[in-house]
Amino acid sequence: MVVAYWVVAGLLAVFYLYSGGIKILRSQEQLAPMMAWAGTAIPMSGVRAIGVVEVAGALGLVLPPLTGIAPGMAIWAAAGLAVVQVLATIFHLSRGERKDLWLNGVLVLVALAALVLAVGR
Repeated sequence: MVVAYWVVAGLLAVFYLYSGGIKILRSQEQLAPMMAWAGTAIPMSGVRAIGVVEVAGALGLVLPPLTGIAPGMAIWAAAGLAVVQVLATIFHLSRGERKDLWLNGVLVLVALAALVLAVGR
């Protein structure tokens, strides 16, 4: 169970560190090819806030169990990332962007798996 948690948490952490990092660091013009909504449907301050939440979630999955300091925070991080993806799915559905919803669905399921594994630890 511990190995499964680290595999799932590690994959999620890498994904969200990248995804959140680019939302924090890249300009609207740089994000536009892959996220047309960035800076238009959601202001850049909101995009940056989403990036911060994603990076915090990624760190929350890994650092508490790794350091032994408040390891229960990993449960909240996994739940928070699942909520982020549910909200992202609702947002994309409202914009009629159904083509790439599979990724949101996969990320919700993986975040829920991390949540279950974190509770089981």
